[in-house]
Amino acid sequence: MPDTDSFLNNPVFVCLHYWAGSAREWDQVAAELAPEFKCLAPDLGGFGVAAVPKGGHSIEAYTDSIAALIAEKQLTSFILVGHSMGGKIALNLAARHPAGLRGLVLLSPSPPTPEPMTDEDRTASLRAYGNATAALGTFTHITARPVSTEIRVQIIEDNLRSRREAWDAWLLHGSRENITGHMCDIQVPCTILVGDADAVMSPSVHGLETLPYLPEGTHLEIISGAGHLLPYEAPQEVAALLRKFGRRVETPR
Repeated sequence: MPDTDSFLNNPVFVCLHYWAGSAREWDQVAAELAPEFKCLAPDLGGFGVAAVPKGGHSIEAYTDSIAALIAEKQLTSFILVGHSMGGKIALNLAARHPAGLRGLVLLSPSPPTPEPMTDEDRTASLRAYGNATAALGTFTHITARPVSTEIRVQIIEDNLRSRREAWDAWLLHGSRENITGHMCDIQVPCTILVGDADAVMSPSVHGLETLPYLPEGTHLEIISGAGHLLPYEAPQEVAALLRKFGRRVETPR
């Protein structure tokens, strides 16, 4: 492990959460990474405790808000980490070449292409808003490994406190956006992490819809027995992969 002084050179992980989630999903991962690496995990507009974003709910608007946060925090070295919806936002921001960006890690990301979702599933998700029974069903569907009762309650709570505007906007517009035209502008090291038991998007989806748009040499890492909510289901494995990636791209001294 690097000595304590070298921690000052380590990039900050900027972690973006999944749709109908919140920044709390990164708590266990951040604890595993400390003190070697710091994590900055905001609630995305309309989710968690964040207000509806002033610029709207488009991928561009969310990207603008994260870029503004990075500028506000004066980060000079950071790695974008995007999970599911947060992955699409991270992809879009990485394509802008923000100063200080060292790398991009995607966890079960929404692809740069329109997200593969049937009309039936989309309609069902729209109707599920604010429904506690549906939120429990979603939790059961998208997780494969067991989590504690406390974590289960947290995941369902985050689902139910999502703002309606943000909920609908992602399903009707954000998930359907095609940002592939910008992907050739990504020039930093990238890695994709997926669970082999992901019922939302299987590893093959990421291999077909995301990996071809990323720089040559990008790895697709598979976590055995895990579902869609990797930071909750496999926090130690996610942290280990992030730590390895962070050491590889750490800020030159």
